[in-house]
Amino acid sequence: MTPDQPAAPRSRTARPGTGRPVPRSGGTPRLREAVRGRGRAASQARPRGTAAASRPPRRPPRVNVLDALRGLQQRVRRAWDRPLTAYYLLLGGSLLILVLGLVMVYSASQIKALQSGLAPSYFFRKQLFAAALGGALMLLAVRMPIKLHRAFAYPLLAVSLFLMCLVQVPGMGIAVNGNQNWISFGGPFLLQPSEFGKLALVLWGADLLARKQDKRLLAQWKHLLVPLVPATGMLLGLIMLGGDMGTAIILTAILFGLLWLAGAPTRLFAGVLAFAGLIGMVLIKTSANRMSRLACIGATEPGANDQCWQAVHGIYALANGGWFGSGLGASMEKWGELPEPHTDFIFAITGEELGLAGTLSVLVLFAALGYAGIRVAGRTEDPFVRYAAGGVTTWITAQAVVNIGAVLGLLPIAGVPLPLFSYGGSALLPTMFAVGLLIAFARAEPGARAALAMRQPALRKKLARVRRKTMRRPVKRRPSGER
Repeated sequence: MTPDQPAAPRSRTARPGTGRPVPRSGGTPRLREAVRGRGRAASQARPRGTAAASRPPRRPPRVNVLDALRGLQQRVRRAWDRPLTAYYLLLGGSLLILVLGLVMVYSASQIKALQSGLAPSYFFRKQLFAAALGGALMLLAVRMPIKLHRAFAYPLLAVSLFLMCLVQVPGMGIAVNGNQNWISFGGPFLLQPSEFGKLALVLWGADLLARKQDKRLLAQWKHLLVPLVPATGMLLGLIMLGGDMGTAIILTAILFGLLWLAGAPTRLFAGVLAFAGLIGMVLIKTSANRMSRLACIGATEPGANDQCWQAVHGIYALANGGWFGSGLGASMEKWGELPEPHTDFIFAITGEELGLAGTLSVLVLFAALGYAGIRVAGRTEDPFVRYAAGGVTTWITAQAVVNIGAVLGLLPIAGVPLPLFSYGGSALLPTMFAVGLLIAFARAEPGARAALAMRQPALRKKLARVRRKTMRRPVKRRPSGER
């Protein structure tokens, strides 16, 4: 081949018998269609099940249990770490406890009201009114700025001390169940000032410790204890004059919670704890009533003079409930057998009517409140928010533990209500204000504030979309003579 000649085309395999090369594209369209037709005919002629029988069965992919658990753990951790988790836990948990408490107050107090010659819904209506008033206080606490909370602490402490002094004035203070810690305002309206003393101690103690931390004075034990411990001792003295040991225990727990958050040294903390324990033992030893309550821990029989009657019948109520309870309203212990079924021992009636499932639900809700409060106290950089959130969380969880422990027979009966659950407006109002305080602190977190600001435009769009869908076109009215 000379350079002037063109290059020869690449050789193709000749078709047998014709000498024609096979094209690279796989043949002409007719040839490709014929090959496809033969393939379809062969597949139709093949008996069914041949291809399935020739292929091995597909095995489902193996699921690693450890990987699945790790993935679930990561998803739960991401959900817990969201900025609005504490906000939703506080709001939803407190409302659920309140609603369930209203239902159980109505169920547990009907027989008590009828025995007193009242309407069956008497206690429920009073509790519902207190819950509505407490809801307004909760909303007020959520909307109040932190500076106003700090300024509100000192007047509240002064008013609480004044009212607790009025309790001891003859003719003004009223004794209920052997404890003189109530003030009567005429008719059925009673007020227990010591319940508001808990809120006053939390706010005042948080503001006091925050100001001292700003001045870097908490490293000195004198500034750590004074005047926090003397003021708490004054509140405890006024409470113990009325004989209310249960409220004194809760105030002591709040004091220890504030000292722990302030970073009290272990020896100082242990010293204060030992001193408080010594005072408590002296007060218990000098009272036959308190000694009998201490002797009823773990009792299974009423004992001499039925001194453990309430503790034993609380256990009976829980035992009758079983797994899922006897049904709402079907309690037998509330028919005069169990004293205080709608106040201190409402948890026992809950266990009898709703069973173990109901009591565990209540425990889970209180655990959620405790976790959310600890999270708010641990994530903030404001010292007042940390002390106030820690104090409120200590207050609610300690009171719940004391009440439930007494019903279960693990602790002596202290006479404290279950927060947000038991009957009693004097206990419900400051507790709901304290929960509103926690919700305000949870909303004030930087991440929560940003998340709420981002959700407002989306919520407005959804509302506008719903309004457009539900809007009806106006229909023109026809004249009366027109059909």
